[in-house]
Amino acid sequence: MNLSSPTISSPTTPSVATPPATPTTGTPLFGTVLVANRGEIACRVIRTLRALGIRSVAVYSDADADALHVREADLAVRIGPAAATESYLKIEAIIQACRDTGAEAVHPGYGFLSENVDFARALEAAGITFIGPGVESLNVMGDKIRSKNHVTGYGVPVVPGIAEPGMTDAQLIEAAAGVGFPLLIKPSAGGGGKGMHIVERAEDLEATLATARRVAASAFGDDTLFLERLVLTPRHIEVQILADNHGNVIHLGERECSLQRRHQKVIEEAPSPLLESLPDGAEIRARIGEAACQAARSVHYSGAGTVEFLVSDAAPDEFFFMEMNTRLQVEHPVTEMVTGIDLVEWQVRIAAGEELTVTQADVVLTGHSVEARVYAEVPEKNFLPSIGQVVLLDELPETASGKVRVDSALLEGLQISSSYDPMISKVIAWGGDRAEALDTLDEALAGYTALGIDTNVEYLRLLINDADVRAGRLDTGLIERKMPEFSFRHPGDFEVAAAAVFAAATHEHGTQDAGTGPWHLGNGWRLGAAAPRRISLGTPDGGIATVQVSGSLARGTATVAVNGGPRRQASFRSTKRGAAVLTLGDESRSYALAPVHRGPVPPGPGNPMPTEVFLGNEGWSCRLEVLTRETRLARVLAAIEREEGAADPAVRSPMPGTVVSVSVSNGDAVEAGQVLLSVEAMKMEHQLVAPLDGTVHISVGSGDLVKADQVVATIHPAVPTEPSKAEDTIEEAVIAMGAAE
Repeated sequence: MNLSSPTISSPTTPSVATPPATPTTGTPLFGTVLVANRGEIACRVIRTLRALGIRSVAVYSDADADALHVREADLAVRIGPAAATESYLKIEAIIQACRDTGAEAVHPGYGFLSENVDFARALEAAGITFIGPGVESLNVMGDKIRSKNHVTGYGVPVVPGIAEPGMTDAQLIEAAAGVGFPLLIKPSAGGGGKGMHIVERAEDLEATLATARRVAASAFGDDTLFLERLVLTPRHIEVQILADNHGNVIHLGERECSLQRRHQKVIEEAPSPLLESLPDGAEIRARIGEAACQAARSVHYSGAGTVEFLVSDAAPDEFFFMEMNTRLQVEHPVTEMVTGIDLVEWQVRIAAGEELTVTQADVVLTGHSVEARVYAEVPEKNFLPSIGQVVLLDELPETASGKVRVDSALLEGLQISSSYDPMISKVIAWGGDRAEALDTLDEALAGYTALGIDTNVEYLRLLINDADVRAGRLDTGLIERKMPEFSFRHPGDFEVAAAAVFAAATHEHGTQDAGTGPWHLGNGWRLGAAAPRRISLGTPDGGIATVQVSGSLARGTATVAVNGGPRRQASFRSTKRGAAVLTLGDESRSYALAPVHRGPVPPGPGNPMPTEVFLGNEGWSCRLEVLTRETRLARVLAAIEREEGAADPAVRSPMPGTVVSVSVSNGDAVEAGQVLLSVEAMKMEHQLVAPLDGTVHISVGSGDLVKADQVVATIHPAVPTEPSKAEDTIEEAVIAMGAAE
């Protein structure tokens, strides 16, 4: 960005917002506030600023030029290219945007610069209010080593471990024996669970420390690490606090965030089912709440903050301080739902100098609230982050019942980038009790539609309906233990038939105006009975499904047969935009449905057939490719050449990213499963391993940018394989292709 000539725009596109906060009348606290963040949290903050009568300023990178938070704000300023280090993490660009728009204060959201003490100092020097705690709080609590050592002096219990600044890997390895295994490596400057690693054996510590330092340096700009004893069957319980600049500190109860994957929260709820289940739960809540308030008082805290504790399931009356998050938390909505207090509003009011008028006695927890984080990822592939374009969106259907809130920044047409965190939205439900809240959340997730991208919605439904989760038997290792038990849905005959019937109907309708006479019809017309149409679909696993459609869909006389199976009467009825009902025989199913046309020829009478069909049903979704003769043949030949049990010697990057380390050299002998290199994408590091024994050839180097599916290494097998029979069957396959067409 050219700081002397910023790009400032005033969005005029109507916005789509989640339910607004309650408007507050009176003199505006600030005239203009800049939101130094993106995505759903930027939209959520802007919503409260609007309710308070404050002009909002959004900032955006090139990747976010068309994002929802840009449309929501009164003004928007471009601050740099897609890379966060050149935009959302660039302090001077944010301050210049404040100067150019007259912003008197900055709300940092969470992540990015929200806990950066240098950012707070720079704003202070520029005379701009930081809507967050003071420099002292950030300085102490922003460093996990310093914060642990600090709060022990104020009677706050901490987890046993070694937390000293500047320790080398060798010193940490030496100290690990005193901590004991299993242990947890944690980045001192980290947050949100990123960069944490479990080490169960001493022999794994050295390699894991190297990875942990690399991740910490990349994510937080600080590779300082410390060690903690791993508390077995731990529950993650955190306390929301509010503090003003007049000496008032209160807590708003606790949240339970024990359901995590990769140390990142997935499901959060308030209040904690553990404390709710105990006869002395209210007394424990008061003690843990006071410990959180004491931690806040120890650093003269101001604003909204969260103090996180580990609680042993075996001894729930004991709790250990983990860290204090000096910012708004992702899961803050569940606290808002059970208390009725707008945390963002109080952040703004406190930053403007107002005194906290809510007392501890005023805080009442009503009912139960549960939040599910929606990620762009594939849980079945070890939660691999995914990218793509949103082609159909309906996050809160009109049919949804109960009290549901969706915090999101998704838009139809939005491209999910690999440059940022894969969390794309949050679905929050409230109920009179926990069972009702979970039921309401389950129903909301079943109606959640975001086609065109992979999401974890199906997994979220499996998780919240697990018997242990329903019973409140939670711990931070539950997801890892339960994952092998979950059965994920794959496209079946109904989905394949739905995509084929839709494609056939689209083709039939699209060719009606292509010309006159039977030669222009697309319905298989010929003398006698019409010829059946064969539609080949590419399935997500690389396979092919062939659907034969006979008769007329328009006249209701169509039948379908999937993969040579029995013929069934079929009808297809659109119910609204992006939704349809397919009936096969006596059974009907409803789907969200979105066709996609890719390629040089735009859709129209001469090219009516979509190239892809996205289907969604009950929170699950899939992509089916409508194959041409050429793409079908390519899949057939690929299947032939991929012999049973043979491993692909090519190692490919699962998504766009940056190579952060290469563990081997060209010509090295490697074993199957050995780590070859690591690629960082969506704020996570993905280790790529050798698929088989052999000699490796590396195609990239550390620091290189790679594309999705790019070959980054190749393994030359140690034992030569038998000559492939693929060539002998190619001619046969081509002949079969011609017959099928």
